[in-house]
Amino acid sequence: MTFDHDTEASLVAAVELVNSAEEPDTLTEIAQLAEFFARHGYTGVHAGTAEELAAVRALREPLRRMLTSDRESAVRLVNETLAEHRAVPQLARHGDVDYHIHATPTSAPLPVRIAVETAMAMVDVIRFDEMSRLSLCADSTCAGIVLDLSRNRSRRYCSTACGNRNAVAAYRARQK
Repeated sequence: MTFDHDTEASLVAAVELVNSAEEPDTLTEIAQLAEFFARHGYTGVHAGTAEELAAVRALREPLRRMLTSDRESAVRLVNETLAEHRAVPQLARHGDVDYHIHATPTSAPLPVRIAVETAMAMVDVIRFDEMSRLSLCADSTCAGIVLDLSRNRSRRYCSTACGNRNAVAAYRARQK
């Protein structure tokens, strides 16, 4: 099962945001937040302030809980997030992206939009019983989240760096 474009885009952005908290922290400057905003195609208000950066950074732990919890806990966290931000799903289109669902106005603060878009993406993950698409990195020294959108569900590492590190370690172990 592949998810709709907006669901996949929101999940990819959320996983990157959560994983940015791993060492080395890759979201410490306003310019890095601006790059994140542009890379993931967010629309609407982007204040570009230290306060906005702090608020987005503060989302990392709650989103980690949402993305890594069991299905029943995820339902509770999604419902709480949508209720807290008074999410009202509406169809929207912008740029090259055809109609998809937005549940906050473009005037909502970026951290609110990220939280709600992640919760909306998790609605599809939960409805289609695809929680296994989200897991922790197989590297024992990493706590990163893996989003596996592959057909054969073979993704085990959160990044190429973790995958390469483990491949090298396995190769060295075989050579002994």
